[in-house]
Amino acid sequence: MRLTALKIRVLFLLAAFLSPALSFAYDPDAVAAADTLKASTTNVANAPKKKGFNPAELILEHVADAHEWHVFGKVFIPLPVIVKTDKGFEMFSSGNFRNADGDLQPYQGKNYCYAIKEGKIVVWDAVAQMENENATKTILDLSITKNVLTLFIVVALLFLIFGSVAKAYKKNPGKGPRGMRSIVEPFVIFIRDDIAKTNIGKKYERYLPFLLTVFFFIWISNMLGLIPIFPGGANLTGNIAITMTLAALVFLITTFSGKSTYWRHVFAMPGVPIGVLVILTPIEILGVFLKPFVLMIRLFANIAAGHIIALSFYALIFLFARGGENMGAGLGVSVVSVAFCVFMFLLDLLVAFLQAYVFTLLAAMYFGTALEEHHHEEHHAETAHA
Repeated sequence: MRLTALKIRVLFLLAAFLSPALSFAYDPDAVAAADTLKASTTNVANAPKKKGFNPAELILEHVADAHEWHVFGKVFIPLPVIVKTDKGFEMFSSGNFRNADGDLQPYQGKNYCYAIKEGKIVVWDAVAQMENENATKTILDLSITKNVLTLFIVVALLFLIFGSVAKAYKKNPGKGPRGMRSIVEPFVIFIRDDIAKTNIGKKYERYLPFLLTVFFFIWISNMLGLIPIFPGGANLTGNIAITMTLAALVFLITTFSGKSTYWRHVFAMPGVPIGVLVILTPIEILGVFLKPFVLMIRLFANIAAGHIIALSFYALIFLFARGGENMGAGLGVSVVSVAFCVFMFLLDLLVAFLQAYVFTLLAAMYFGTALEEHHHEEHHAETAHA
């Protein structure tokens, strides 16, 4: 099977992003330097000794971003760490933060000694065995984290899916959909006819590419997050930075698409007494910012909550088992927990689609509102005539 130019580019990009993590997985010089730093601690956060299973730690580890990809137990896939300090750029593998036993340790880099504390890269004072807060403030973390890598994977999947579909349309124009086309085409038609046309109107074609991209990006990200093994399991759309970026794009497009009638209704709605405008105008202005804010929170909260609820029931098994002291209770609870987790997984399959649909629908409604003309004037004219 011959590779197209697009597929070659996508494979090259994936190789470029993944190769640093693989090639830096073991660095003899880094191990030798780290041996001098392990005299008094192996956990740079100076955490207390283990007190058993910690459900909060499990849940937060899953929903939060990380500089490594946790597979199971103490097995991690290292990712590239890229930091800019006052002494320049530095790149190394996050695998250097783990010793042979899989425990956290400091890493002596070219510019500073680094460590991971509460999921963040900090400058570590090897002598005082504590964070150098002043030096940490100079760090600009540009690392390829778990969520960033997932973002690249989702983008690569979008290129592969739509690249193959576009090629199939060019190769077989006018023929019925087959293969990937038969899956993608119904969604494209649904978004075009039932979302874009219905809510935006005549100028829907200008906004259709954005709506399609947002829908498939959110949907694929949500579905990928339900896969428990690499490259799935990341909480991409449950990261508020991602949802904030998507909402900000909707806000900018709505703002720059707004007609004069749209802004007139925001600042001074026609036909409304001046005394009422004193109250109504601030509410309308606030609504301009609240709409994208609601988009951001809705997507973030629904996806993150799904992960947290499922993990909470999973954690109940180990809490009732009490580290193996009460295996009977653990086995009993496991029946209910596993059944509920399966139910949550099936529910999340629906939620993954619904959240992509709702975000796209509301974005189209906001665009349509910004483009709408003379709606209120006609309404007031009809009311006055009646």
